[in-house]
Amino acid sequence: MDQFKETVLKKDALLEEIKQIFPEICEVRRTLHQHPELGTQEFETGRIIKECLQKWDIPYVMIADTGITASLTGKGSTAGLSTVVALRADIDALPITEPESHSFCSKNPGVMHACGHDAHTAIALGTLLLLKRHEQEFAGTVKCFFQPAEETIGGAQRMVKEGCMENPAVDYVAGLHVMPQFHTGEIEVKHGKLNASSDDVRIDIYGKGCHGAYPENGVDATLIASALLLSLQTLVSRSISPLNSAVLSFGIMEGGSAPNIICDHMVLHGTLRVLDEETRQMAHKLIRTQAAAIAQAYNGSASVVFESGYDALINPDDLTDLVIELATDLIGADHIHHKEFPSLGVEDFSFFTHDAKSSVFYHLGCTKPGEEEIHPLHTDGFTLDENCLKTGMLLHYTLTRRLLTYPKK
Repeated sequence: MDQFKETVLKKDALLEEIKQIFPEICEVRRTLHQHPELGTQEFETGRIIKECLQKWDIPYVMIADTGITASLTGKGSTAGLSTVVALRADIDALPITEPESHSFCSKNPGVMHACGHDAHTAIALGTLLLLKRHEQEFAGTVKCFFQPAEETIGGAQRMVKEGCMENPAVDYVAGLHVMPQFHTGEIEVKHGKLNASSDDVRIDIYGKGCHGAYPENGVDATLIASALLLSLQTLVSRSISPLNSAVLSFGIMEGGSAPNIICDHMVLHGTLRVLDEETRQMAHKLIRTQAAAIAQAYNGSASVVFESGYDALINPDDLTDLVIELATDLIGADHIHHKEFPSLGVEDFSFFTHDAKSSVFYHLGCTKPGEEEIHPLHTDGFTLDENCLKTGMLLHYTLTRRLLTYPKK
């Protein structure tokens, strides 16, 4: 680490260089913000990214239709180092109408970068530009995944399936997400479980229809569905430890054809969110068991289908400690927040972690210092302090350089 500090961690010089490139990166972010696009439709977004990469002579390939993988191999003379580090930036926007009062307001009606992906993309581009400027100083390869459809179909999984983690194989992958509850110059870190996995749950319940005046001739699927819906709530309250977060929510319950006909088919449709794969599989088994048993008890039947969404995001301790170590030097320990509890929200960065030797994900403050009013992500009030781009580049560049010399597992 001492040699790393001597050759890379020159904070004042790095800050000055970031200050020099900031106007260009800021302009890129503003252009991206004015041209938000929904998942799988990021054509103008891709054009803006490619224009930067071409200007800076950074090779790239298209992947997963609207995704981009940029790749930069260092020209340093350090013998024996072939580490591959990947950075991820999601690029899609949300179906939200942005107020015209916002600076650099969206020009695409009904679409807004309300989750800060324009900032993620700008930070990744700025980090690549810094790496390009210093490519003579390091060995190894840096990939950057400009990922589509994070908010919709999970573009990370598509990129992985199409080979973004291969040729060369990625050793370490890092990502960040802006968080408005923290101010610019601050970050949030979490050891271990950070985000939940998600599964779509569909339960079809079958009974036997008959006239409502003669219910003894039928099997009421509505009654079975009601009993099952209540019973499944014990999955979280009694079958899973209160120290292990999980949530099972059903937002759709539908069926029936007429008010005087006993229903023969009901559908329960919901989501399951848990924090690790063991709990996920246990929950699947318990849901299937309860559905079959309760339906049978009422002389009906049930079928359960799970459609996997995103996987749980879990940070290893060593790379989380590394982020804390670097951030302590760069922004100060008093600007590092330690997340106490994991989130049951999802983050498809998790798909990149499976094929890497290790990974890390952290949160970047983006609210202007001194401002107390917080406008949450995914709302039309969300804005960010563009100075957070500087902090993001500072941390991402330094972390990338450090990971290029980090021991392979």
